[in-house]
Amino acid sequence: MSKTVTVIDTFGFFFRSFYALPQYLKTKDGFPTGLLTGFTNFIATLQKEHDSDYIIFAVDSKGETFRNEIDENYKANRQAPPPELTQQLPIAIEWINKMGYKTLGKVGFEADDVIATLVKCAKEKGYRVRIVSHDKDLCQLIDDDNVTLVDAIKKKVINERACYDKYGVTPEQFIDYQSILGDSADNVPGVKGIGKVGAEKLLKEYGTLDNIYAHIDEIKGATQKKLIESREAAYMSKELVTLHPDVFSCDEVDFEEYRMDVENPFLNIYDELVQYEQNAILRTLHAKNMVSDEKKAAAVKKTQDAGKVTEYINSEYTATLLTDRDELFKVLNSFEKDAFVAFDTETTGLDYDKDKLVGFSFCVDESEAYYVPFRHFYLGVPEQISEDDAKEAMRKIFEFKVVGHNIKFDLHFVTRFLGVEELPIACDSMILAWLINPESALSLDKLAKALLNHEMIAFKDTVKKGESFASVELDDACMYASEDALITFKLYKLFLQKLELQNAKHLIQEAQNVEIPFISTLLCMERKGIEVDVNFLEDFLVEVKKTLESLTKSIYELSGSEFNINSTKQLGVVLFETLGLPVGKKTKTGYSTDEKVLNSLKDKHPVVPKLLEYREVYKLYSTYIEPLLKLASENEYHRIHTSFVQTGTATGRLSSKNPNLQNIPTRTPLGAKIREAFVAGEGKKLIGIDYSQIELRLLAHFSQDKVLVDAFMHDKDIHLQTAIILFGEEEAPSKRNIAKTVNFGLLYGMGQKKLSDTLGITTKEAKEIIEKYFESFPTVKSYFRSIVDSSKEKGYIETLLGRRRYFDYERATPMYKAAYERESVNSVFQGSAADLIKLSMNKIHATIKEESMQAVMLLQIHDELIFEVDAAKADAYGKRFREIMEGIMQLNIPLKASLNIGDKWSQLK
Repeated sequence: MSKTVTVIDTFGFFFRSFYALPQYLKTKDGFPTGLLTGFTNFIATLQKEHDSDYIIFAVDSKGETFRNEIDENYKANRQAPPPELTQQLPIAIEWINKMGYKTLGKVGFEADDVIATLVKCAKEKGYRVRIVSHDKDLCQLIDDDNVTLVDAIKKKVINERACYDKYGVTPEQFIDYQSILGDSADNVPGVKGIGKVGAEKLLKEYGTLDNIYAHIDEIKGATQKKLIESREAAYMSKELVTLHPDVFSCDEVDFEEYRMDVENPFLNIYDELVQYEQNAILRTLHAKNMVSDEKKAAAVKKTQDAGKVTEYINSEYTATLLTDRDELFKVLNSFEKDAFVAFDTETTGLDYDKDKLVGFSFCVDESEAYYVPFRHFYLGVPEQISEDDAKEAMRKIFEFKVVGHNIKFDLHFVTRFLGVEELPIACDSMILAWLINPESALSLDKLAKALLNHEMIAFKDTVKKGESFASVELDDACMYASEDALITFKLYKLFLQKLELQNAKHLIQEAQNVEIPFISTLLCMERKGIEVDVNFLEDFLVEVKKTLESLTKSIYELSGSEFNINSTKQLGVVLFETLGLPVGKKTKTGYSTDEKVLNSLKDKHPVVPKLLEYREVYKLYSTYIEPLLKLASENEYHRIHTSFVQTGTATGRLSSKNPNLQNIPTRTPLGAKIREAFVAGEGKKLIGIDYSQIELRLLAHFSQDKVLVDAFMHDKDIHLQTAIILFGEEEAPSKRNIAKTVNFGLLYGMGQKKLSDTLGITTKEAKEIIEKYFESFPTVKSYFRSIVDSSKEKGYIETLLGRRRYFDYERATPMYKAAYERESVNSVFQGSAADLIKLSMNKIHATIKEESMQAVMLLQIHDELIFEVDAAKADAYGKRFREIMEGIMQLNIPLKASLNIGDKWSQLK
């Protein structure tokens, strides 16, 4: 088997490492250490990653090279490197030699020429070569698979195929490719005006630079002119970019001098590792008992006030990296049995179906937090915890009282990793933050800044663009991840205190009894997803596109011009300048063409109704049909998985995102048709159970209005009863819908203007209806007033379960005060309805699990729950679930729910 030579483009590697690592890595004295950290990590795993026989660090020489004789402007415009880099470079170069490795360079030549020479000499001996570099100039040396490039940061091997895929040319063509393209960083001129695409196209057709110029007469137009004008520059560029493989004679190179197997290289620089706080390497050395106590003590003494060499010291806490199994379990076994453990995960992305866990962090007090890596992947990554040990450690952690921040996200990854359905959790600091103030920003970094005056390490400063957390150096990962666990722990403790200070200790109980179990309920719903009929959606998409084409044609004909219908600016010009329609309102960017404006113009021109119809259909196409089809097609089982946001609204109602399945339209036939695409799986049925008039029932419960209570106790049609009271027996049937609008509208704080717009009546008529309503339901009016008065007196309202929404009347403008009055009433009913359905969902989820039912809860659409169940048991399960919903809480009036069973979502109404 042939031997392998690893050649390091030393300065290129150092520069790449420096810019790849966060710049906050420094010693306690402020000396930058990012480059040194990257280098020591690289050395730590050289043998494991490269399995090489020889290693040579190729270096640039000081001063000018032969290329400056070819062109005095070569590399003339390069900026000086930042001082943080130049401070570390000489130390790293010195370390190479101190550790027992060797550098190789020659005056007048660049490292790239040294590398080219080493490649030539190694190939003569039949050795394989790996070049550790990110420099594209070295692509010309690739020779499958004798010579390959290795990107040390991205851990990618670049062979001929990879070179062609990236640049569109072969390694043999790379010199000519660069001769045309040039390199602005090195002042290589190239052919002015021809870029990557042009260079690639020319070389694909003609093969070489010489052949391009041999056929210059065949090349037409501007490309020919550019080539002719830059001929001299192109050939000078070729001289500049061509690497010289004869820096020295191959007889001068004794590869045996560069053997890879240096024994314990870090022991030779141990004092400096301590001085520059290379803690990850020090931990490994100490864990393997490679350093005597005397040597440790001497190093610490030499480096004054070094602090703990096995930990990162932060002014507020200690962040400890755990990469040894025994050390990890020693820490876990030291926790008290009933300890609260703040827990957080790091992953390769946000999609729990596709992405993976990388590591996890935890802490049990405010002085120390830990990070456990097990799937970091980059060149030079040190030893990590094995996946089996990571699983065992996580199981151990979940024996304690686990607290997270938005822990549903973490649970998706951890349950999948451990192969379990659910895990017990004690609390979620995000839930507590929401209970304290449901309208505050809930992200960890914003809460830390607002409440702890702590600026957290930013994700974007830790993970490079285009990469994942797996490529983050362990030292940086430890700082970032440990901080997440620590801040979660601090906020959890702080929120418990705040709830007590707000005299809202009952919300701690509400969180434990309702909100925290609800996380598990939602987790299972999200994991299951709902099946979509892809063929139906594909046909529907074709239908909708045809409808859009037809509407577009009509709009062009009616308006007398063709324009971008989706452009507000162009539409405004057509409506208000070309057609001369009355201008409603103008914005800073032009005419307003929102729905309200268009509705006011419906009778002014026949194009306007078409525009409204186009907008509705286009929204269906772009917002629902096309995205849903894409999501369903990408899933193996054609199931769509939405994410439910427990803390997304101030009232407590769930919201849904990615995609939002709660806003699937139902008002128009075309919109309602989308629900036909959501189907039951094979051998299954869908069940829909919808609370009937839940907010009006809550109004009757709270207000104890005799008319409302009587109607619900005797199962009367509440809207018809309201219509009778407002309009009399004779007109009531025809005006039931008006009564329905009034019943619900007043709960949502609807005033006379909104009611008049909704019903298409005058404001005077709307005012009379509202006055008549409150005359007929005097208890309702006084109850509404009591809510507003209480919200002003206390500064908050409470729902059925005691959740609060706060209103700052004292600092509010008159407009905001009026809004607060409406919202205080609305929040009581919407919030209490949310409480009831949440209780029902938890109870049903627990019942399904306890009784091993062949059923899953799929969706919550406000007051409706949708299930997928075994077809043979649909009737029995439906009745059982409805009973739970109707009996979830004893109110002064009965709760009612409607039950529907079908094969499609559209059949559940």
